[in-house]
Amino acid sequence: MDNNKIYIGDTLATLRTFPDEYFDITVTSPPYNKMGVAGGLVKEVEYKNVSDVWEENKYQLNQQDVLDELYRVTKKGGHVFYNHKVRWLNGEMIHPLLWIFGTKWAGRLRQEIVWDRGIAGNLRGWRFWQVEERIYWMQKGIVKGEELKSKHAKMTSIWRIRPENGVKDHPAPFPIAIPTRCIFSIADETKGLNILDPYCGSGTTLVTAACLGHNYVGIDSCAEYAALAERRIHDPMEILAVADETALHLVEQTYAERKAKKRK
Repeated sequence: MDNNKIYIGDTLATLRTFPDEYFDITVTSPPYNKMGVAGGLVKEVEYKNVSDVWEENKYQLNQQDVLDELYRVTKKGGHVFYNHKVRWLNGEMIHPLLWIFGTKWAGRLRQEIVWDRGIAGNLRGWRFWQVEERIYWMQKGIVKGEELKSKHAKMTSIWRIRPENGVKDHPAPFPIAIPTRCIFSIADETKGLNILDPYCGSGTTLVTAACLGHNYVGIDSCAEYAALAERRIHDPMEILAVADETALHLVEQTYAERKAKKRK
């Protein structure tokens, strides 16, 4: 397996060829199995070369297999950030934790982060307009006493980040702030980690990894999307978007410093 490469093929089959305990951080978002349902504000999501219409049970079993493979290829102490959303099928709420708890990550969830997109997917009033998605932060062997630096922890567990609108050649691109926040909060100023996105699409996680000085590996079933990702990885303008997010991770005084100052 080579670093700084995008593999074209099925996610699960390709993951099974990767070595054990190789990756430090994975940031990914699979197709959600929306089954061709279009919202009132957004058009139906149609991916090239892959279907987003699965029998729900088979979809969940596939996601469990993928997550178990991610567990295998993640280093001890390594991290996975898995973006998904609550969906409804025939009036029944389907929560991602339904299948996550059936994987090797059960008991290794470090946090459920709410991504507030600030915009609803439809205008029908069957329920309150859904503007959020979820990001599940999982760690392989949570290290006791390990903490984020204050400048990263202050980002809170609700991330108010608008959807990406600058990437026109993919139906559901990540906003670059999401993988940047995930990777930078864990790695801080460390360079050279191995970063994975097994559903890399337009390559936003890979772009972030390259801009932050890390190795990247992506998987996608569509060669056209992989070509788009390669162009973005080598586009110097992407560095500016990553810099916008890292600039938010600034603490002028830590809590301990503020507390000490009050005592004087």
